[in-house]
Parts: sequence; C-alpha cells; structure tokens
Amino acid sequence: MSCITLLVLLLLLSCALANIKDNNLSGFCAGHPGIPGTPGRNGYPGLPGRDGRNGRDGLPGQKGDAGVQGLRGPMGEQGIPGLPGPIGEKGFKGDSIISFNSAFSAKRSKTHTFPPLEEAVQFDVIIHNDQRHYDPVTGKFTCEIPGLYYFVVHSTVFKTSLQFDIMKNNVSMSSFFQYYGNWPKPVSLSGGALLQLDVKDQVWVQVTVGDYNGIYSSAKTDSSFTGFLVYSDWQNAQILI
Repeated sequence: MSCITLLVLLLLLSCALANIKDNNLSGFCAGHPGIPGTPGRNGYPGLPGRDGRNGRDGLPGQKGDAGVQGLRGPMGEQGIPGLPGPIGEKGFKGDSIISFNSAFSAKRSKTHTFPPLEEAVQFDVIIHNDQRHYDPVTGKFTCEIPGLYYFVVHSTVFKTSLQFDIMKNNVSMSSFFQYYGNWPKPVSLSGGALLQLDVKDQVWVQVTVGDYNGIYSSAKTDSSFTGFLVYSDWQNAQILI
C-alpha cells in the first residue's frame, strides 16, 4: 500500500471518529458556520394589567422642625371705625398718686387751771402732729392743704359748767354746753364739726360765755383736741405741688 493511500485512510478514519464523538453521522466532516439569519419582527404590546389593590396608609411621619419666621407684612389700611359701645358702670374711686395728709391730736396738761375767756384754748401736749399744722403754743390749727376736715373736742368737766365753741377765723362754727349740777366727780362733754377749709384758714377751741370754762385735766382724765383731713380740694391742692 502506498503512502498516499495510507494518508487518505487515516484522514477518513479521523473524520469518522469526530462525527461519532459529536453524535453527528450525517457527514464525515463538519461544515463551515452558516450565514446568520435576519432579525425577527418586534412583538405586539401586551394588554394593560389589572389595577392593584390600594395599599394601607403609612404611619404618620415625625414632626418637622419649625420653619424660620417670615418677614412682617406691610401694615394694612385702616378699617372703618366701629359703633360706640354702651356706657360702662362708674368705677370705684382710686387712690391718688400724690397723697395729701394733715392730722393732729393734742391734750391739755394744765391741771386745775381753767382757760381764759375768748382766747384759743391751749392743748399743749402733742399726741400726733407729723405735718406740724397745729401749733401747741397758740392752740390753733392752720390749714396748709385745702379740703374738708373733721375736728372733735373731748373735754373733762369738773366743778363748773362748760361751754366751748369750735372756731374758724374768729367765727363760731359749732357750740357745746354742759351744765354743772354739783356732781362729786368729773363728767365729759364732747363735740365735733366738719369744716371746709382753704389755705391759711385757722381753727381752734374757745370758751366764750361767762365763767363756763370748766375744761379740766388730771393724771387720770384728759381734755383733747383732734383734727384731720377727710379729703383734699384737688383744684386748689395742685397749687401747692
């Protein structure tokens, strides 16, 4: 056998073995790759799917931080004034920002000494006289704050009758009398008056009738003169500020 013949047989045998290995017995040798086919057409769109079920509400979110305050807007136009409201009830009288005070109280110290007639009775022992509007030497009160004042006299009467007047600028404003009935012990006589006073008006106590001057004082009994401002006259009081 020639060499060429031997080579052809070996070639045929190797092709047969290759076809058996690839399970392809249709031919003795594998052919060359075929030409790629043409691309296929795009498919038609599918039908819309059914709507899904509504989901559950989510949990509330956390509160956010406060935002930055915005700028103040421009002032709006003034509105139409409303109708007047009903008149309210009268309020209580308030306290004055400026306080006007005037008050005094004094008693007699001259034991068994009766005052002279038609002169101011001296109540020379001061009990209260912060504003010094009462003069214990003269026995007279001098008005420094115009207004309404109240004056009162409490007198012990002993061994004689008593008649005294509350005087304003030499004019009797009120008069009081106690008749002595030979009592073995002292008795009392009191009297008071509300007086409207202007600046520099004076008020005092005076005995004016005969010997009816039985104002008495001792270690256990007193005769006193007291006065104080009830309320001031505002219009005139402003002048003193």
